[in-house]
Amino acid sequence: MSPARGVITLNAPVLEVRDLVKRYPQVNAVNGVSFCLQAGTCFGLLGPNGAGKTTTVEILEGIHAPTAGEILYKGEHLGKRFRNEAGIMFQSTALQDYITVRETLEMFARLYPKNTDLDMLIQRCNLRELLKRDNRQLSGGQRQRLLLAVALVNDPDILFLDEPTTGLDPQARRNFWDLIESVKAEGKTILLTTHYMDEAYVLCDEIAIMDHGKIIAQGSPENLLKAHFNDTILQLPAAALADTDALPYPVHKHNSMLEITTSDVNQTIEDLLSRNISLHGLQVRSRNLDDLFLELTGKTLRA
Repeated sequence: MSPARGVITLNAPVLEVRDLVKRYPQVNAVNGVSFCLQAGTCFGLLGPNGAGKTTTVEILEGIHAPTAGEILYKGEHLGKRFRNEAGIMFQSTALQDYITVRETLEMFARLYPKNTDLDMLIQRCNLRELLKRDNRQLSGGQRQRLLLAVALVNDPDILFLDEPTTGLDPQARRNFWDLIESVKAEGKTILLTTHYMDEAYVLCDEIAIMDHGKIIAQGSPENLLKAHFNDTILQLPAAALADTDALPYPVHKHNSMLEITTSDVNQTIEDLLSRNISLHGLQVRSRNLDDLFLELTGKTLRA
């Protein structure tokens, strides 16, 4: 007999991916990917365009069948239980025209044997004032809040969020982050794909970076940064330094700023001052996930 809904064996992962492979005639889109999602955590799957992350997520969601490998949800292969207990917010979703926000929620709620309380869901996703509005009249941020509510309508145990904040303005993105944090606080397990490294850093307990169909780095954001970097970045306006070749450490120009990589901030600042280089506009920053992403996957533009 299967365990009751929401009951998970101690320390057992909610979702386990074992040696996942997806081959197409011209390419191996996914090539031996393995990872686990622990209960109540947010797992981020990152990678450049063409890395295989979207294919991986669509296999996990049950949209595509893998060529090889195994996916277990609470120790079982994907099936009716997974479909009833999973919530999915796709990267691109077409909402029905000519119906209201409330009608949309009620329509999706009828698809599942168990639902969350709609009034509570409406309150959480800040949809109260939009209930009578036609879906065609929603702004980008309002639409994303509705799509998150649709993904939560069955009170899922696991939630898939595929680039949920793409195209949102900074305020709408931050509001959406708060919503996701509140969902995670309830103990739900989340798999997130995103191209925003700051988003992954804020929301994810663990991340995996994919490239060419494989996972090339995995761990908590903090541990990955510590493992790959032991330096700091000093940023100066480009006008402050005419001859970068004269400096004994790496200097890179990005737009109107120079970036100096150093493992000894104090010594580097003293050296700049000794060379009569103005420190007006100096900024000091730690390494971040953008640096790690570029370090691991390169800077060449992907199609």
